[in-house]
Amino acid sequence: MRIVATALLTAGVVAGWLAAPAAAAQPACTQLGGVVDADQICRVHMEQPSYRVDFTFPVDYPDQQALAAYLTQTRDGFVNVADMSGAWNLPYVLDGRGTGYRSGPDDAGTRSVVFEVYENVGGAHPQTWYKAFNWDVVKQAPITFDTLFKPDTQPLEVIYPIVQSEVSRQLGVDSPITPADGLDPAKYQEFVLTDDEVIFFFGQGEVMPGAGGALRAAVPRSAIADVLALPPVVTP
Repeated sequence: MRIVATALLTAGVVAGWLAAPAAAAQPACTQLGGVVDADQICRVHMEQPSYRVDFTFPVDYPDQQALAAYLTQTRDGFVNVADMSGAWNLPYVLDGRGTGYRSGPDDAGTRSVVFEVYENVGGAHPQTWYKAFNWDVVKQAPITFDTLFKPDTQPLEVIYPIVQSEVSRQLGVDSPITPADGLDPAKYQEFVLTDDEVIFFFGQGEVMPGAGGALRAAVPRSAIADVLALPPVVTP
C-alpha cells in the first residue's frame, strides 16, 4: 500500500511544493499541527472516523524542514488511501516515531533522526519501515550513504558480514541475508550515527522475507574507520 499511497499523493505533493516558500517560514512542528512537550519532542495527532495519525520527533534536529516534508508526504498519501471509497476494516493507522541520535560535540559531529513508521491500511499484514535523516553540523549539509564513505571504496565488503552476523544473532537463523541484498547499497540507505556505531535499519521484507519483521544492525565505527569520509569522533 505504500506504493498506492505514493501514487495517489502526486497531485498533493506538487501543490505542496508550490506552497513551500510560505511553509518553510513556519517551525516544522507548527507546520504539522503538533505541540512541543517538555522534553522538546513534537507530538502530532490527527484522528477521524476513517484513520488515526501519530508522529513524534525531536525538535532539535537541524534540518526540521526535511522531517516536515517527509511526514507531510507520508501523511497525505495515507489519508488519501483511508478516504478512498471501498476502504474497509477502518480506522486505518499511521504511526511514525522519530528517535534522535548524535555523535561528536555540540558544535561539530553529526545529528540523526530515524523514524520507525507503522502503517495499517486494513489488510492482514501491517507494514513497518524506517526513514532516517543525518546532518553534518560543520558542513551544514545532509549526510547520505554516498557521502558517508570515501570515494572509490567498497564499504559493504566490510559492512555486510557484520550485518549478516548481527541479524543472524537476532533471529537465530544462519546467513539470513543473501549476497544480492547484503551487497546492494540501496538496502543501506537508512542509517544513523553515534560516537561508536553506524546503525543500519531495514524495513519489513527489505533484506529477507517479511516474516522476519523490521530489523536493525549496528556496525562499529572502528570496523569501517578506513572508509568513512567523516573525521574521527572527538568528544570533550
